[in-house]
Amino acid sequence: MTPRSLRRAAVAGVAAVALLGSAACGSGFDDSTDAAQSAGPASLQILIGSSGDAETKAVQAAAATWAAGSGNNATVTPAQDLTQQLGQALAGGSPPDVFYVDASRFADYASVGALEPYGDRISSPDDFYPSLRTTFTYDGKLYCAPKDFSTLALQINTDLWAEAGLTDADVPTTWDQLTAAARKIKARGLVPLALGDTRDRIGAFLVQSGGWLVSPDGKQATADTPENLAALQYVRTMLDEGLARYPKQLDAGWSGEAFGKGKAVMTIEGNWIKGALQNDFPDVKYRVVELPAGPKGKGTLSFTQCWGIAAKSRHKEQAIKFVEAMTAGDQQMAFAKAFGVMPSRQSVRDQYTAAFPADKPFVDGAQYAQGPVNAPKMDSVLGDLDTGLQGLANGDPKAVLARFDANARAALAG
Repeated sequence: MTPRSLRRAAVAGVAAVALLGSAACGSGFDDSTDAAQSAGPASLQILIGSSGDAETKAVQAAAATWAAGSGNNATVTPAQDLTQQLGQALAGGSPPDVFYVDASRFADYASVGALEPYGDRISSPDDFYPSLRTTFTYDGKLYCAPKDFSTLALQINTDLWAEAGLTDADVPTTWDQLTAAARKIKARGLVPLALGDTRDRIGAFLVQSGGWLVSPDGKQATADTPENLAALQYVRTMLDEGLARYPKQLDAGWSGEAFGKGKAVMTIEGNWIKGALQNDFPDVKYRVVELPAGPKGKGTLSFTQCWGIAAKSRHKEQAIKFVEAMTAGDQQMAFAKAFGVMPSRQSVRDQYTAAFPADKPFVDGAQYAQGPVNAPKMDSVLGDLDTGLQGLANGDPKAVLARFDANARAALAG
């Protein structure tokens, strides 16, 4: 994730502990509030985790248009720290009606009844990409409508690629081809690949190898498998040979920074890198391609948020109508043009790629993307996994996977 996302994640555990703790003490998330529902015009409170002024203004304008047409009021507030503020509001029993929910936090909120499971009441729920629907499904229910999404792809510095003597024919589509290209780059004295040192980047190799960390329903730990072992062994080989370097080895805070500074010919990042490079490294020339396929085919990771509705909201019907408007295809395209997100509805895919052809590899990844671990109370388990991955070059891949499974089983059993 970007540095901004990492800072947000640092407080996630605190907010989740507060939420889960209050649920354990009888917070009443599961209490029925249907009798208190307001049928008339509502004043919706909407809390968002904005990426900046462009997003804030776009969502506020869309909300104002919906309110004017529906006879309701809608106040959009950008959070200073969404995870912390939302966790505290939910735990305190007075949450906003509608709010952004990050995929990495979704299971924590859904598992304690903090969210209204309204997903199947949105028009054409099957129009959302399957991987996104899966991400926001808990105990068989689609809880909330995916807002937008990002995926990982491979970025190539075209000037350095040519300097290494490579052509379009060398663009890798498999692990073997990635290794071959990386060795040619290293032979020219360049660093082939800047690779993020956490599950949010290395996890893509697990998917390409046919593995993942937990079962599709999020109830079983599945890390210690031959597929995942093959993936980590491949990554370790890349690190051992100097074909890949972690950002800290390149004096960078994240892979996008290392790539922007020309310290690596390739990197693996999401579509957020476009804005980062435009802002900080506008002279870098690069292209984007899909991630190379592994032994079991193509694989990438998706990062997404949904429009959550509070189980305790007195305005659920109006809130659902608000989300309906925010996830309409034309509105999603308006958001895409305003602040660079990718629409979560498949029906506007062609429209989006026509407007943003360079982003097609990211959009294509939605068909085979794996979402975050969809199980509650996994923060410390995932943090421990990242620690193991950061020491992978000198560590035992199988031990890293076995440790995750042991820790995950304990968390899931609790």
